[in-house]
Amino acid sequence: MPPLSRVTVDEIRRAKQKARKLVMLTAYDYSFAKLVDESGVDIVLVGDSLAMVVLGEQDTTTVTQQDMLRHAKAARKGVTRALLVGDLPYPAIHSAGADLTAAARAFIEEAGCDAVKVEWADGMPNRVRKVLASGIAVMGHVGLTPQTALAEGGFGMRGKDAASAARILSQAQALEQAGCFAIVLECVPDQVAQAITERLAIPTIGIGSGPNCDGQVLVLHDVLGLFERFTPKFVKRYAKLSEEVRNAVRAYAGEVRSGQFPGASQTVKMSREEESHLRRLLKSESKNKT
Repeated sequence: MPPLSRVTVDEIRRAKQKARKLVMLTAYDYSFAKLVDESGVDIVLVGDSLAMVVLGEQDTTTVTQQDMLRHAKAARKGVTRALLVGDLPYPAIHSAGADLTAAARAFIEEAGCDAVKVEWADGMPNRVRKVLASGIAVMGHVGLTPQTALAEGGFGMRGKDAASAARILSQAQALEQAGCFAIVLECVPDQVAQAITERLAIPTIGIGSGPNCDGQVLVLHDVLGLFERFTPKFVKRYAKLSEEVRNAVRAYAGEVRSGQFPGASQTVKMSREEESHLRRLLKSESKNKT
């Protein structure tokens, strides 16, 4: 059973020792965040996947800090129990002179997030330490890092050979030593994810990395079958809401065109007395115009 009280960073850390699998899903607005939160997940991630599944961009690099903050604020209104994590976008991590701590602080102070997530980049452990020194909890992300995927050969698996697997393990350990409370492992072979999970004291949360992580995360629009541009191999669709949405809209359009909607139950009428009064007013107005 999922915890009923407000989920904390400490509780996420302790889940590994209790061998309790963690559940994380993305959400980007009030309505979906509320539904996800009420369904008992441990962590709601306002992911920069927002760029693709909500804003229609080709990758995650174009989403801005303001985009992320606006959607994080909306998600905060719907999340009352799960841990809410904001994804630091590409500009906050990779732009020249970017102040990671200031960007992270905005997610906490302006959007009300409980923590932030950062993808691996050169020098990230030291930058994470600075964020932590300001009192902000940080989740790390290694393996396939979508913000730099195109520069690194595309959106394929990472860690398929021993040398690259060891490098990913080293990155995960460096982020743990820097103080991250959990690590996302994206698109690494099962054996690599298991080796990393066994060597870290903090939880690993997998996406496309097999069943041996301490938890799992997926993009909500993939889970619900709302995003159709492509489907990653690791995704399992639990619904086909895109079909239901199209069917519902077609039914609505058909009823509007046939005059069936709105019907009596969707229509409000004035009282007879007020209707008579209105007719008199309109008649008087018409006489005055002539």
